Amino acid sequence: SLYASEYFSQSAQKLSFYSWYGNAKLFHFHVPEDTVLLRWLLQASRGKGPECTSMEITVHFRHGAPPVINPLGTRFPANATVRPSYNISITLSNAVQNTTFVNVTTPAAGDWFIAAHLPEAAGRIEVKGFSTPCPYMFQADMFVLRLTDMPVLEPGVPMPHTVVSPAKPLHVKVFVPKHASGMRFQLSSCVTSERRACNVRVLLGSITLPQSFQRSLTCAGSINCSLALDSPPWEKWLQIMVESLGTANASVSLEMLASFTVCRPGSTSSFLNFISLNQSQAGSSAPAAGEAPRNASGQRSSCLQSQPVVREDLDVVSVRYRLLNGPSVPVNSLSPTLLLLNLNTGMDSGGSLVVSLLLNKTSVSLANATVVACVSAASPVLSLNATRNCSTAFSQGYPLSVSTSSGEAMLIVLYPQTDDWFLSLQLLCPRGQGDCTSAETKVTVFAYLTPCFNDCGPYGQCSLLRRHGYLYAGCSCKAGWGGWSCTDDTKAQTVGTQNLATLLLTLSNLMFLPAIAVAVYRYYLVEASVYTYTMFFSTFYHACDQPGVAVMCIMDYDTLQYCDFLGSVVSIWVTILCMARVKKMLKYVLFVLGTLLIAMSLQLDRRGVWNMMGPCLFALVIMVTAWVHHGAKRRHCYPSSWKRWVFYLLPGITLAFIAISVYAFMETNENYYYTHSIWHVLVACSVAFLLPPRDKHKKPWAWPQKLTCRYQICQNDREELYAVT
Repeated sequence: SLYASEYFSQSAQKLSFYSWYGNAKLFHFHVPEDTVLLRWLLQASRGKGPECTSMEITVHFRHGAPPVINPLGTRFPANATVRPSYNISITLSNAVQNTTFVNVTTPAAGDWFIAAHLPEAAGRIEVKGFSTPCPYMFQADMFVLRLTDMPVLEPGVPMPHTVVSPAKPLHVKVFVPKHASGMRFQLSSCVTSERRACNVRVLLGSITLPQSFQRSLTCAGSINCSLALDSPPWEKWLQIMVESLGTANASVSLEMLASFTVCRPGSTSSFLNFISLNQSQAGSSAPAAGEAPRNASGQRSSCLQSQPVVREDLDVVSVRYRLLNGPSVPVNSLSPTLLLLNLNTGMDSGGSLVVSLLLNKTSVSLANATVVACVSAASPVLSLNATRNCSTAFSQGYPLSVSTSSGEAMLIVLYPQTDDWFLSLQLLCPRGQGDCTSAETKVTVFAYLTPCFNDCGPYGQCSLLRRHGYLYAGCSCKAGWGGWSCTDDTKAQTVGTQNLATLLLTLSNLMFLPAIAVAVYRYYLVEASVYTYTMFFSTFYHACDQPGVAVMCIMDYDTLQYCDFLGSVVSIWVTILCMARVKKMLKYVLFVLGTLLIAMSLQLDRRGVWNMMGPCLFALVIMVTAWVHHGAKRRHCYPSSWKRWVFYLLPGITLAFIAISVYAFMETNENYYYTHSIWHVLVACSVAFLLPPRDKHKKPWAWPQKLTCRYQICQNDREELYAVT
């Protein structure tokens, strides 16, 4: 056989500590057809700084869709079915780099996904620039080996082949037709080159992760052996590998035969017939008297009744399935009713498939009857009445059931794999209750694909994530809620806690009122205006920033956040410049120029530490320079009063340093609402202490003299010089 090797690589990504699915870094590869060997090359590395410690990286694999993971051990939605992902751990200890290989023989063709992440996040809020996090990088490369001339096994035609040696297995493939209900594989005339009975193993199907349903057949000492499969995948190539278990020098000759049992669908599967039926009904042309019974009898004699379904694309990863014959479908006990849910575009695996069933209890002719259903990928389950295990040849489906006692059922498939999905429904009658063959009921079916189930609920936000051209969705939870769809309330905040957090973060800004009063009393009206601006926008920004139900937004969130950050930095800027005691004209020029530069820097990087530290340090340089100039001019320390230092400057500086320490090193996601409130109080109090006294030539506010509203007796003290004649 002729092999071809291909190599696929993607750029490295910086890993993050895990708190929600958006922290996992996703890699998307496409495995070509006829691949016999898949090798992953996983490279992990870390920085060399002292902040870099040993770390464990978790890597998840899945075929057909992104892996469904749960590193935090939270709960999934009530009706969601979750199967654990296949994962490995890569440890970075003393070595700066780690290289790991993962081999997969006879992998399934199509999309493969890898997700990598670090352990659970610590929850500490880090100010950008105060600390340098250690960079952990991860890169995944894919090497495939595929056959360029894989032999094709035609159905019903025996094919002789030879397995040369155990080191060179035989690979063939067969195409499974549509509506195939069963497949039978036969191995005959199996002898070795030494004319002895063969000893071979046959593997049917490809390996898929996290679960693989590859079927195995061992022929030891027998000339003929066979294997029967129910519900093989429709319209797909099925790989068959035959390997010799005998001696190394003996070849094996054999003959293979694949045969299929094809199911004949009912007449309702014809889309054109349904359209013509709708047109005839719209034109008020009634069918002939014997036409309906003939159609019904034809449907009952078929092995399945396929209902036409229209796929309606609504948005990104958002699809609605509409039944042309109405939302209710007839279900009987003789043959299953089949619905096709098309999810094979390659862009549908990043959401959640929701299937809901509602039994019409008035249409059930038998008491205690049950409608069993199965949602499966690649091929439908056509024997619900006999097995009830909801499994096909190479996959395990998702079972559902509705009855007169429980008339509703829902299924949520998280990240459904790219394929054709099928919903099979069949009526099961209890034993000894009338004629089950003539019984029929109606079930209302609702099926749709949504980015996030229930839009992540009231305590979550549905985010659309992207990796190159692939889009997928995830839920970011808040207010202590967790889980895939933010339905886990184990650590959820109560409504009282949410109200308390909102009150603390908003009302703590009222501590700026003393600073505003001091500024007005000392004639610093511009500074008082800045403090008022900061207090207003900080209050309403934190009222809008709350994760729970106690939220109030008076304008756009981004606007409130920008105004809050701008007011905070400008308040520090004008306070330090006011303490510098520079000339009034120069002070106001610096006020305006500094505010414009701060507004520009915040637009570039709103959370950068130098947006706050830069103006502070520059203003401190101006203040120290001005104080040195005043001290040299007066030939003594400035400010000269020890009371000014002891009762005002030192307490203000202490409060400012404590506020910076709390803001930079103590805030976490859990204690944010009271540590940040402490930051508000400390900063506002430090401003009240640090504002300098008013100028000596200005008198205090004399409100009775400034605001007069009564008559006054004026006295003219001017001396009049005149002559008396």
